Amino acid sequence: MSFTFEPIGIIHSCFKEKFGIPRQSGLIPEAEGQLEILPPYNRPEAFVELQSYSHLWISFIFHQAMRDAWRPSVRPPRLGGNRRVGVFASRSPFRPNPLGLSVVELQGVEQQGEQIVLQLGGIDLLDGTPVVDIKPYVPYCDAIPGARSGFAPEPPGAPIELTFAPQAEATLAQLPPQQAEQLRRLIQRILEIDPRPAYHRNSVKRRDYGMRLYDFNIRWRVDAETVTLTRIEAFQEEPV
Repeated sequence: MSFTFEPIGIIHSCFKEKFGIPRQSGLIPEAEGQLEILPPYNRPEAFVELQSYSHLWISFIFHQAMRDAWRPSVRPPRLGGNRRVGVFASRSPFRPNPLGLSVVELQGVEQQGEQIVLQLGGIDLLDGTPVVDIKPYVPYCDAIPGARSGFAPEPPGAPIELTFAPQAEATLAQLPPQQAEQLRRLIQRILEIDPRPAYHRNSVKRRDYGMRLYDFNIRWRVDAETVTLTRIEAFQEEPV
């Protein structure tokens, strides 16, 4: 038995590459994106009453994690990458069927002509992610008080002292105030949940890291307990 799906929409995300994406939705409310609905699913009647819900379930494809063969066990980053668990006891993107599921905040539904776009918050989705279904989040049945959560009982991350170097501050100063503050908060929250590889987290060696957010390249340095945002630069495509 086999099934064929086609996407009903495409995600336009602040996350332009995999590194830096939070490993669960809802961890960073400032992480925003849009879900562009594709024809023939962009019929207005399909979205009647959707705005009466605050959150949605998004079913999507891990389109950059597809492999020819699956493995029965994985090494979750939450366990430092040193311990294996069953793939079905994890949220690894490397699955027999590359399907993902996220809860996101619905910030609005926009319609312009035949185009329908859902404004989303708290996303953990890569730019270009294909979406195969949308369902409303219903708290009385979807939130389960007292549920066990295995090896991930608490959310990751902790407050950090993040210093913005002069070059980074200069770039922010050139942006409209609201955009600058939004970008500053987004960077702070991403670095608080620590996107570094697990084997780097206990290292005292100074290391430099980078990621792309929106149309910016973000660069930061970790030196023991000190985190410095060294540069914010406009993204430029590398020549082919």
